[in-house]
Amino acid sequence: MPSATYRVQLHAGFTLDDAAAIVPRLADLGITHLYCSPYLGSVPGSTHGYDVVDHAGVDSELGGEAAQARLADALRSAGLGQLLDIVPNHMAVGVRDNAPWWDVLKHGQRSEYARWFDIDWSRHGGRVLLPVLGDPLDVVLARGELKVEHDDEPVLRYYDHAMPLAPGATSADSGVDRALLDRQHYLLADWRDTPRALNYRRFFDVTTLAGLRVEDPVVFEATHRAVVDWLTSGVLDGVRVDHPDGLADPAGYVADLAALAPRAWIVVEKILEPGEDLPPWPVAGTTGYDALALVQQVLLDGSAAEPLTRLYGELTGAETDYRTVVRDAKMQVLRDVLVPEVDRLVELLAAVCSEVPALAEKDRAALIDTIRALLVGFPVYRTYVTYAGGASETDRARIAEAVAAARDVVPPPDSAVLDHLAGVLTADAHTRSEVAEQLLTRWQQSTGPTMAKGVEDTAFYRYHRLVALNEVGGDPGEFGISVDDFHAACVAAQRDWPARMTTLTTHDTKRSEDARARLIALAEQPERWAALTRSWLPRHAGLWPGGDVDRPAAYLLYQTLVAGHPLPADRAVAYCEKASREAKLRTSWTSPDAAYDDALRRFVIAVVDDEETRRDLDDLMVDLDPVARVVSLAQKLIQLTMPGAPDVYQGSELWDHSLVDPDNRRPVDHAHRERLTAELAGLSVDEILARSAEGLPKLHVVRTALRLRRERPDSFGPAGAYRALRATGPAAGHCLAFTRGADVAVVVPRLPGRLGTWGGTTLDLPAGEWTSLLDDGNHTGGRVPVGDLLARFPVALLDRRRESATGG
Repeated sequence: MPSATYRVQLHAGFTLDDAAAIVPRLADLGITHLYCSPYLGSVPGSTHGYDVVDHAGVDSELGGEAAQARLADALRSAGLGQLLDIVPNHMAVGVRDNAPWWDVLKHGQRSEYARWFDIDWSRHGGRVLLPVLGDPLDVVLARGELKVEHDDEPVLRYYDHAMPLAPGATSADSGVDRALLDRQHYLLADWRDTPRALNYRRFFDVTTLAGLRVEDPVVFEATHRAVVDWLTSGVLDGVRVDHPDGLADPAGYVADLAALAPRAWIVVEKILEPGEDLPPWPVAGTTGYDALALVQQVLLDGSAAEPLTRLYGELTGAETDYRTVVRDAKMQVLRDVLVPEVDRLVELLAAVCSEVPALAEKDRAALIDTIRALLVGFPVYRTYVTYAGGASETDRARIAEAVAAARDVVPPPDSAVLDHLAGVLTADAHTRSEVAEQLLTRWQQSTGPTMAKGVEDTAFYRYHRLVALNEVGGDPGEFGISVDDFHAACVAAQRDWPARMTTLTTHDTKRSEDARARLIALAEQPERWAALTRSWLPRHAGLWPGGDVDRPAAYLLYQTLVAGHPLPADRAVAYCEKASREAKLRTSWTSPDAAYDDALRRFVIAVVDDEETRRDLDDLMVDLDPVARVVSLAQKLIQLTMPGAPDVYQGSELWDHSLVDPDNRRPVDHAHRERLTAELAGLSVDEILARSAEGLPKLHVVRTALRLRRERPDSFGPAGAYRALRATGPAAGHCLAFTRGADVAVVVPRLPGRLGTWGGTTLDLPAGEWTSLLDDGNHTGGRVPVGDLLARFPVALLDRRRESATGG
């Protein structure tokens, strides 16, 4: 099990050799494992590596196998290990570098790689639909935009797109006509035809990422040969599995992977909704979004929910009930975005119904409505039902919950279809058939995209009560949890998943941890926030071209300016453009409204450049930032010491106020961080705090906690206990404290903006002599004033000297 990981985003501008160069700094920081973004062969120019085209080896743009070997040597010399993000669910298509896909396009169903991809060959005359044209095919042909080119083989060229020609189906004069196209194993189409015509499974709504059938042993072996070799040879110590819920059988997949690499540390990007548990798979746990939500909720002021909800509704006129927003967003996505996925489910449901005389005459509209209603009502990412294993009680409960919600919208005459479909989805014996099993599998691969696109990529961009809560694995409809609930969750995590990953920031978070900390701190000042935004909105209305300001967009911008302050106009514009298009209310990626987009851009620039607004923000930050920094330090220390192995996202060892990707994937100044780390050792706690603007307090917390984890593996590992410490006194509700193992105690403040003094608040510290590692203080166990523990530094990390560790 890693003690702590450090995530790096690899690309041509930050290669494996660049990663090797920072290894000494990571070792000094207390990191035990470098955690790399995907580095198998990907699309040329890829900035992330999730667009895999070649599973055979390391991407040449990152340095290839030679650079991987140099990185492995550097890590080994420093005593560090390596983890890799792997992508089993999909491959990038549309580029010649993907040899299996190219072969499928060339040979069709006869290709040896046809089994690799989830293609519905029953459609389009057994051809693969390629929605790459900018206009209908007849128009493109009339313009002569399709060409045949001859390189090492003849290809069909459409601007940047190249497709192979079927053997024997060539044109001597390089002309392209219908006859030539009809002899190909693919069908060219307008990209706007995708919603109705696509016949291969994709990653969410990304047509350039085609789903892989890794449930096929041949496909699994071919796509995992290199990774398994690296795991068994010691190059890698573990993997992060990207989007396992997209697979036909996630449980079977991780079991196969664990069997081939039994010593590997495996974590899965499984998105757990609040209250949902990870199935008992042979993995270390999740990648930590559940931990992120837990930490954030316990530091949030629950009393602010009502005034912030009221303010949000007053200023924006938007829907304030989050469940309604989610329902509407999911339905819109199913109607406009995930149309191929719904169509495939409907086709399979029709085939299932044809086997049941009482249902055989149901029309397509009824089947569509039933499928949509059940998908909208489904409360989590997916179930894990198989014919071999049946349905767990948990999965049955999830299906029952969705069915109950669907009954509110499905007409009574169609309730028999709904009931039969529920039986299919729970693998009940009376529903089983070959086509029913296909429906079950495809259904379970469709609920995840519905959640991801409907909730994370739509509802999260529509519901703006407090956008710090709009994170994967979180619930923006909930507002704060108790300290007791937090402790109970940590006890359960230590019992069930002690080797999981924890995180606060990832390459996918909507906002970085410190950006969210500012908004959490802002929630402690609802009155001030209300006064400020009530003055801003009417003042800024005239900055919107035409005067008809989009009030929800303005309210989102205001929170964004606080979270990212000082936020340059170009970053603010880029974020607001993405947010508005993801929201799909006034504009979208597929149907952009140029006039609206221009008005929003001009509005954002005008607000950012407005001197009075800038002064208001500066004045707010004078009071807000000191509180926000305490929140940042508290959440960081909790994450670094709670059950699990903490990940530090690249650069976040200092203050970082990034927004969603690509903003959070900007280059990291590692040299600057190395200089600050070198200075840190010679500074007193007062000097560290005096340089708070540079991020030194956070760097101090990260370095101190990670080094302690490395020195005390028994305290933090699977054998280390987690025990709550209870404060008593007038400010007890502002204290969160716990112990790890026998020798470590953690104390952080909650709601620091509302905390006056600690007064007579005390904490029962286990017996012994304790050193406060963040401020070099010493404390004797027993009833200790919390004010003493936090007198010199905002948070406390205590280490009990071993010679005194016999009591308590």
